[in-house]
Amino acid sequence: MSTSIEQPAAELAATTLLRFATAGSVDDGKSTLVGRLLHDSKSVLADQLEAVEHASRSRGQEAPDLALLTDGLRAEREQGITIDVAYRYFATPRRRFILADTPGHVQYTRNMVTGASTAELAVVLVDARNGVVEQTRRHAAVAALLRVPHVVLAVNKMDLVDYRESVFAAIAEEFTTYASELGVPEITAIPISALAGDNVVEPSANMDWYGGPTVLEHLETVPVSHDLTACHARFPVQYVIRPQTAEHPDYRGYAGQIAAGAFRVGEQVTVLPSGKTSTITAIDALGESVDIAWAPQSVTIRLADDIDISRGDLLAPSADAPATSQDVEATVCHVADQPLTVGQRVLLKHTTRTVKAIVKEIPSRLTLDDLSQHPEPGQLVANDIGRVKVRTAEPLALDAYADSRRTGSFLLIDPADGTTLAAGMAGESFATAKAVTAADDEDGWDF
Repeated sequence: MSTSIEQPAAELAATTLLRFATAGSVDDGKSTLVGRLLHDSKSVLADQLEAVEHASRSRGQEAPDLALLTDGLRAEREQGITIDVAYRYFATPRRRFILADTPGHVQYTRNMVTGASTAELAVVLVDARNGVVEQTRRHAAVAALLRVPHVVLAVNKMDLVDYRESVFAAIAEEFTTYASELGVPEITAIPISALAGDNVVEPSANMDWYGGPTVLEHLETVPVSHDLTACHARFPVQYVIRPQTAEHPDYRGYAGQIAAGAFRVGEQVTVLPSGKTSTITAIDALGESVDIAWAPQSVTIRLADDIDISRGDLLAPSADAPATSQDVEATVCHVADQPLTVGQRVLLKHTTRTVKAIVKEIPSRLTLDDLSQHPEPGQLVANDIGRVKVRTAEPLALDAYADSRRTGSFLLIDPADGTTLAAGMAGESFATAKAVTAADDEDGWDF
């Protein structure tokens, strides 16, 4: 009988990985839900649990406060709120997870954007006593904009409303209607009590009227697709390798991480934004030559021709190269304390490329209550979501965000101090939002 540890390791490696984020208003119980997931799925080490129990007793609590498993900053523990994004890794026999516990306060919505940007599922918590509030709508809007494919509505604190089905049904209907209008493709509503553990890992005996999955069961079974190879192939150049040694006198390679798709030796590629073409002669991965490489591998690509290529250039198959443009129209989530204004000079960072730019126009700002567009607001302030038109000093090879989350996204940065002003999604907009007439873009601001 074999006692090798290789078999469990192989089984774990074979399980899929799900990246998900939690969001919700202040005191909706996000950190408690995460703590309950970790605790009840046996993903908490004994010394971690002992530390939480000690901290809870020092605060006069009889039962361990499971929120302390994720609220790691001292300020978070003292104030009882989540401030920063807390990333946690855990696993069950069926799946591995990377979890981002994001803050609920409106002041920290920018952190929710960070946590959800790579998520394939978002858990939006709602306090059963309060129902859907503005911050709930804001988090649903962010999840829709970031094209998170799966959203779970967790109606928490059901124990405080006597586990009434009517309360859950009303909240689920309101949220589902709103999120569907935003374009969220899949919404699953689950009634829970994170504090008591109802429907988090184990089914609740207090809600026999609910026949759906628990939170963990849904997380373990929701379909997840990581097939970046099906996307348009894109390779942002991060570094040019030229050792110029006696052993490799003519070596010239372009190193970086494949953002999407796959590249093959012998394939013709176009260098953007210059538009020059060449053929891949070799691909080096982990010190060895390979015939094919795919996202998200980090590789070095060598070309047949000596072309002027530097950091920030993009390699793409010549038959599927994106168009380049200096005019960018996108939806942005404003994340800085300082406003974003028309005429403001900024830096635009797209993959490994950073260029100077000007905000030419802010056509509209989204009103979350009814999904209408407020025309020509003139500026965006912290946590606003709006449309912008930007003119860049150099051409960019941006994909539509709907086609590629990696190469369709960008950041707007303050050139004075490097502050991130906004996170942008090229071409994204809410199809159901009321249209507004955009102002004439010929205002004289040109590079």
